[in-house]
Amino acid sequence: TIEVERSLRVLDGAVVVLDGVHGVEPQSETVWHQADNYGVPRIVVVNKLDRIGADFDMCVDTVRTSFSQTPIPIQLPIGIEKDFAGVLDLVDGGAIYFDQKDPREVRREAEVPHELQDRFDEGRAFLVEALADFDDEIATIYLEGGEVDAPKIRATLREHTLEGNVVPVLCASALRNKGVPPVLDAVVAYL
Repeated sequence: TIEVERSLRVLDGAVVVLDGVHGVEPQSETVWHQADNYGVPRIVVVNKLDRIGADFDMCVDTVRTSFSQTPIPIQLPIGIEKDFAGVLDLVDGGAIYFDQKDPREVRREAEVPHELQDRFDEGRAFLVEALADFDDEIATIYLEGGEVDAPKIRATLREHTLEGNVVPVLCASALRNKGVPPVLDAVVAYL
């Protein structure tokens, strides 16, 4: 705890890594509240989504019920447990797949698969609705039935992440390098 306290004093941002099976754990809560005390903005990565018992939605719910910031998934997993193959990118649209055989082959972008289109649409609608609570321009576009573009979403997410209002949530399996490059991109974009 003391080492974390020392570190938080000098951080510009933090990546909180949660276990995809357990979600928010007691030590996660302790570090989160310490980050609150120092005003450190953060993003959340739900890791180990390739493990038995992994549940992305449960992890997001534990963040929602444990902390005051609004968790906003900006990715959704494609598959879970041994079938975890990639993520749906809710900001830019499309799907990002990770090569199952070679962890150095990081990603291949594609259209959202037809069978996942409803899940993508629900996730994108939640993302825009959540941001509409913090941004009047997005709220106006949303209420008029318009489409909010990716640059506006990124700018609003960055602004409110830095202010400590929202926490972008991403998916990964770091051991197999699945989802790591988008996490690094999110650090640059939102922190």
